[in-house]
Amino acid sequence: MEAIILQHIKIEDPGYIKDLMLADAVNLTTIELDEGEKIPNDLSKFDAMLCMGGPMDTWMEDKYPWLIDEKKKIKEFVINLKKPFLGFCLGCQLLGEVVGGKVVKSDPAEIGIMNVDFLKHKKNDTLFSTFPEKIKALQWHSYEVKNLENNRDITLLASSPTTKYQIFKYQDHAYGIQFHIEIKNTTVNDWGCVPEYKSALEAQFGDNALEKFDQEAKANMKQMNNFSTILYSKFKREILKI
Repeated sequence: MEAIILQHIKIEDPGYIKDLMLADAVNLTTIELDEGEKIPNDLSKFDAMLCMGGPMDTWMEDKYPWLIDEKKKIKEFVINLKKPFLGFCLGCQLLGEVVGGKVVKSDPAEIGIMNVDFLKHKKNDTLFSTFPEKIKALQWHSYEVKNLENNRDITLLASSPTTKYQIFKYQDHAYGIQFHIEIKNTTVNDWGCVPEYKSALEAQFGDNALEKFDQEAKANMKQMNNFSTILYSKFKREILKI
């Protein structure tokens, strides 16, 4: 299996899911967009695309011009080639924009270990049918996808009180996941070193919020890793058919 990973900052990789992929001897091609690496023109050789989070936002094309090409390549992979895609946080928002949605500022920002509620279409979904009706998830975002209601190819699978499109899918092969299901024990401390992430966290919870957030994440880590395992296993077996 060949998978391409689109990263926007080196420390934000597929985390626990990457560990599972490496254990399966998946061939990973990582494109570090923020460091000037280019997405290959020929995407046909890749079986799956994972698009990760990052400290920038989808509308920052002037500051990060590579976003323009990234959106084109996601569109080609998902809409033209109809190949399997998983987008997390910023990756979710990029998918949402590519399929006709709009990315807007969240009111308020959603940061912390918070509830995500699954909706009626979950019960028949390929990836999430066996998930419980409510899960705890790590949120760390200030923007979200909206305006996907008129796209008949979109199925809304999960929401939170703040964010409608916590999980959505395009047709049956591309998923946007607004929260971070992929985290590991080191994730919160690693991300806390990113100025944009740290300032957003402190704006929400005040000074020295990182340690508390890290402890809460670790208290829920076993469950989140279990959800990552289910997600990856079903993605591999049911969507990639391997």
